[in-house]
This record gives sequence, C-alpha cells and structure tokens, in this order.
Amino acid sequence: MRVLGIETSCDETAASVVAFDSGASEIRSPKILSNTVLSQIAEHAAFGGVVPEIAARAHVEALDGIVEAALADAGTDLSEIDAVAATAGPGLVGGLIVGLMTAKAIAAAAGKPLLAINHLEGHALTARLTDGLEFPYLLLLVSGGHTQIVRVAGVGDYQRWATTIDDALGEAFDKTAKMLGLPYPGGPNVEKAAEKGDAARFAFPRPMKGATQPDFSFSGLKTAVRQAASAIAPLTEKDVADICASFQAAVADALQDRVRRALERFRAEFPDMKAPALVVAGGVAANRTIKVALEALCRDAGFRFVAPPLKLCTDNAAMIAWAGIERLSAGLADTENSFAFVPRSRWPLDGVSTPVVGSGRRGAKA
Repeated sequence: MRVLGIETSCDETAASVVAFDSGASEIRSPKILSNTVLSQIAEHAAFGGVVPEIAARAHVEALDGIVEAALADAGTDLSEIDAVAATAGPGLVGGLIVGLMTAKAIAAAAGKPLLAINHLEGHALTARLTDGLEFPYLLLLVSGGHTQIVRVAGVGDYQRWATTIDDALGEAFDKTAKMLGLPYPGGPNVEKAAEKGDAARFAFPRPMKGATQPDFSFSGLKTAVRQAASAIAPLTEKDVADICASFQAAVADALQDRVRRALERFRAEFPDMKAPALVVAGGVAANRTIKVALEALCRDAGFRFVAPPLKLCTDNAAMIAWAGIERLSAGLADTENSFAFVPRSRWPLDGVSTPVVGSGRRGAKA
C-alpha cells in the first residue's frame, strides 16, 4: 500500500510517498520511499519572515515538479498509489489552497481516495512512523506557528494540555533575530550567535515559571530582549552573542519548567505506564540547547525522550502521508466528503478545549 502526501501549509513545498503493510489490528513496516522538500527561505529572507502571497505563488510554480520528483524517487507512478493525502490546515490559506486543490485534481484524475489532513496531526503521529511509539504519549510541538503540549491517546484522540497565550516560540526566535539584525530564519541564526555568547550576562525573565497550568508565554521575554538591546545600542558582535545566549537560556529554563508540569500530570493520569514518552516535534526542536534541557528533564522524570530526525520534525510531506495511513487504518478517513473539504487557516488539533488565543470567524488559533 502506498500513499502520496502533499504539504504546502507555509514556506516548504513538499511531496512524499510512504508505503506500509497493514495487518488485521496493527500497522507494520512503514517505509518512506521518497520525501522531497523545496524550501522558500531565499524568497522570504529579504523580508525577515514569510510573505503569504510570495509563498502561495512559489507553491503554484513548484508543486507539480515536486510531486513528479517524489513519485520518481519512490520508483512508482499514480497507478500504484492507493490514496492521496494533503495538508488542509492550519496554515497560510493561499498555500493550503494550492496543495489541497492539486491533491483533489490528482485524486480525481487517478480515481484515488483523497484525505484532508490536519498539519498538526502529522506532527503528532510522526513518532509512530519513525520510532514505532505506542499510545498514549505526550507531545511538545514547538514551531513558528504553534507551541503546545498535547496528550496523544490515539488516532483522532488528542487533548491539548497547554498552549502559548501569545507568541509561538518559533515566532519569538524570528522576532529576536530581526531585532538584533540577524538574517532569516531566526532560529538557526540565534542559536549560531549564542554559541559565542555569555548566557549569564542578561537576566531575562522565565515567563510563566512556577504557574500550575503549563501554558507558555514569550511576548514578555521578547520585550525584555528589545529593551536590553536598546539600552546598549549600537550593538557589537559580542553584545548580540550574549543577548542570544541569554535569550536561549531563558527559553530552555522556561520550557523545562512548563513541560515538567505536564510530565507530572501524565504520570498521575497513567500511573501504570513503565516507560512513558515525551515526543518533541516542530522546527524549534532542532535547537541543541533546548533539546539538551528537555533530555535532562526526561531522564530525571523517568520519561523516554523521542525526537524524530530533523527532516521529519520540520514541515514535510512524509508526516502527512503517514497521518493519512493512520486514519485509513483506524477507519477514520472521511473519503466520501473529502473533495468538498475547504482549507482551514485555523484548525485546532483538539477541537474541544477552550481557545486561549484568537478565536474568530475563521476559528480558534490555539
């Protein structure tokens, strides 16, 4: 069985083919046959962030070729594909339209089922593709658009335990980089500058530290960075490095404190689990300082730390194809109504929990 996945929710144009053997009660032997990703970093670098219109146009220009490349790399063609899965939200609506409409056209022309996939579900289930992880487990999703802690109890069974009350962590990294004159994307460049910096020079706040509810907040930390930079302007290269190191240390400390609360709750709810797991996904998971801090936390708490390979932590189409496989295998794929599905710029993974940030006509942000 083979599923073609398409991902266009932000600034990566991606397609992938994932193969699997399905048994009566479980999924066995998943294999990524291809995973083609085209980054748009160069197109957006001059603007210091993603420009939605530029992203959508770039997807239009690249997607057909990316799909062809993914099929070629997998050594297959559309006649051998069993279903087409595409990100249908959340994300930049222009990009979502490009990807989902392309998937609809491919599925209709080839006579294949179409699966409209929640991008966040792709992240939530990737650890089952890469590590064969069993339910339940805890997910920390840290990316440019989302910072959440989610209990993953099964396919389609997600409960958001915490979210950011303002900025996503990736957004805070990007804005910090921009304030300090570092190039886009912010995360890798802040981390690179921090390697030469003194993390003890600036006493930045640890937002929400000590709060019972493990929500996140990063706008105050971002403000503290701006104030520190303004106070010593013009900045030297050493100043920038020290600010980045201090900012990164504050983020790692805050994440440790927030996630510790969630691990304690997970232990209380699943006291008989011998090896509970924390899965960390999203682009920010690539940050070494954050990863080391969370690994140490998991060791102390008796949790298994799981981080999929970087190429599967950031936006990719293999996770979308895999989420489609999981839904098909669980009998949760609504293929009859999928061609009528409309892209959703906002689509919470947990549709039950009360929104914390930005609920409006297009739905809840988080």
